[in-house]
Amino acid sequence: MTYQNIKGTFDVLPDAARDHSSPVPSSDEWIAAEAKIRAVMTAYRFGEIRTPIIEPTELIARGVGELTDIVSKEMFAFTRGDTNYVMRPEVTAPVVRAYLQHNLGQGGPQKLYYIGPCFRAERPQKGRYRQFHQFGAEVLGAVSPSADVEIISLMISVYSAMGLSDFRLRINSLGDESSRPAYKAALQDYLRPHYEKLSETSRSRLEANPLRILDTKDPGEKALLENAPRISEFLGDESKRHFDDVRQMLDDLGIAFVEDPFLVRGLDYYTRTAFELESDKVGAQSALAGGGRYDLLATELGAKDSVPAVGFAAGFERLFLALAEEQISLSVRKLPDLFFVARGERAHNWVVAHARQLRDRGVAVDLDLLERSVKAQMREANRQAARFVAVVGEDELLSGELVFRNMSTGEELQLSTDHVVEEFCSMAL
Repeated sequence: MTYQNIKGTFDVLPDAARDHSSPVPSSDEWIAAEAKIRAVMTAYRFGEIRTPIIEPTELIARGVGELTDIVSKEMFAFTRGDTNYVMRPEVTAPVVRAYLQHNLGQGGPQKLYYIGPCFRAERPQKGRYRQFHQFGAEVLGAVSPSADVEIISLMISVYSAMGLSDFRLRINSLGDESSRPAYKAALQDYLRPHYEKLSETSRSRLEANPLRILDTKDPGEKALLENAPRISEFLGDESKRHFDDVRQMLDDLGIAFVEDPFLVRGLDYYTRTAFELESDKVGAQSALAGGGRYDLLATELGAKDSVPAVGFAAGFERLFLALAEEQISLSVRKLPDLFFVARGERAHNWVVAHARQLRDRGVAVDLDLLERSVKAQMREANRQAARFVAVVGEDELLSGELVFRNMSTGEELQLSTDHVVEEFCSMAL
């Protein structure tokens, strides 16, 4: 019997080893994507934060809402002793937990980003896995609409850096804790007479979490909601000004957007700006990334005072789906600068020693580990598309000269065996 990976998970393999018919990207592409994300985050002056993969169940339950599907049926949870743990299904609540725990607000607004795996026990489908990978960013401690725009701009810059262009930005304002109750009541009053037309899921949300009904994918419910009250009708003056400023700054930056009154967040700690970046290239669930302002999450997690905060989260798997659809490859797999072909044991030992010295100087060097024939080693050098090949044998070691062949031009260079590291490193590779 051989074992296989658990359904809803996948192995990330080097480019040379992967099945190229598989939708799972290679580790070379994965590394390249992470590098681009980190480069953009650094340009925006965000610092990386890494939180544990396991967190207390209560933190995640309070952070994503007791009544959400994530808590009720999608978490990998377990108990040890008197503590209930969960494998994190998202990273925003852990980031806020770390912000509060380590008193990060004392240094002014914090700009943080993260990259890492998350876990949900949901049914696997295109772009959705039980172990998936997220990246995202948060600005904590800044109430200004400039922070909202900074996050949106950062999010779009990441996708643009990947070479993607086929996406659109949707935005909305959710108001604040003073206007939300009135809107919830108005939405419930509108929907109750149509109770029989609602799906079972929407019926369960009607009393406890009616805003979640607005993001329904059911065509009948979408038609029903066309005449529902709009949250924009219930915004207070401050929320209106905040949203006006966000829209004006996005216009000033040349960032196109569509206002969507049905774009909501069902949890009460979300306030004001909500946004999503979406693409038609990633399946039925069209969102590439999404986020918003969540000024009340800190108090939900036990803080005495609220902490203004805004952020976004995005999935690597959906990113790679969009890249594949736009036929963009991020692979930056480094080919060997040099392949040593060894004839005999003494030559092999010399190659091993000098390969290490060259590698320590940053040269990508490969060599044969199977004691194959010279002909087989040359085939391997060609397969790897090595830039230079050097054959090392007794004759070369006795003469003190090695011939390095440029495999692109056919040009040959002679280097001294005593100074091969310095001389090869001085060449313009």
